[in-house]
Amino acid sequence: MIKRLFLTLSVATFAHCSCAATATIEDVISPTSLVLASASAGARNVATFDGKPVFYCGLKAFTTWATPLVGQRVTSTADAGITVAIDSRDMPLERLLISKGWLQPSELDDDAQAAITEARGGWACASAVTPFELMHTSVDPKVLAGIALNESGLNGRAWPWTLNVAGQGFFFKTRTDAYRAIQSLIAARRCDFDVGLMQVNWCYHSRRFASAWDALRPSTNIRAAEDILNENYSKTRSVAKAIAYYHSANPAPGQAYLARFARHLNQIKSGL
Repeated sequence: MIKRLFLTLSVATFAHCSCAATATIEDVISPTSLVLASASAGARNVATFDGKPVFYCGLKAFTTWATPLVGQRVTSTADAGITVAIDSRDMPLERLLISKGWLQPSELDDDAQAAITEARGGWACASAVTPFELMHTSVDPKVLAGIALNESGLNGRAWPWTLNVAGQGFFFKTRTDAYRAIQSLIAARRCDFDVGLMQVNWCYHSRRFASAWDALRPSTNIRAAEDILNENYSKTRSVAKAIAYYHSANPAPGQAYLARFARHLNQIKSGL
């Protein structure tokens, strides 16, 4: 292995060597490192990606997923970097690793946030609190996770593409599907619905978002929830009331909501 990996070649370097550069994937070492065999010169190089491997499910789970990539021809352009053919179209390999849930980029863009909250790839074995640890700004991520499980819980995880319309919950497969539903509701002049991971109410809080599409973005939705919780705490000077008021300032439903939150928090502390 040491003899084979005699040269380190970054993605950026490979991309700028030649817009027509081609190679074959000889080995996938990790989500951040793979061996490329030159199609013409016979040289072997290591291409690296920035970011962190997502190994919550272990290395074996990743290598099993990556096995079909070995032997695939890749090309490189200055704009797209290293690309591989997926379903007859070229896809940036780094973007594929991020969107499939094996690579955590330094900045959690939309693809990364979707992979994390949908529990794709290596994220499938992360705890329920992990998305909130990565995307929170001011509120304890365990508190956010407990509230999210109250609001959008599905099979032990908070689901990002969730709407509650006049008390009826809907879980959509994709962000686009949820967005289309919101567009239909807005076109019908309705605002009696809650959006996203944290189920932020559109009637009262739409001003907190740049758009309905923006409201579904997990990090933006979490940040809006944090603002609401911080405002509740400023008014009440009580963490318990801040959480209860997130649902309702009416004592009865607020206390029932707080009790559900406490159960979820205990599950999180037990390793959910």
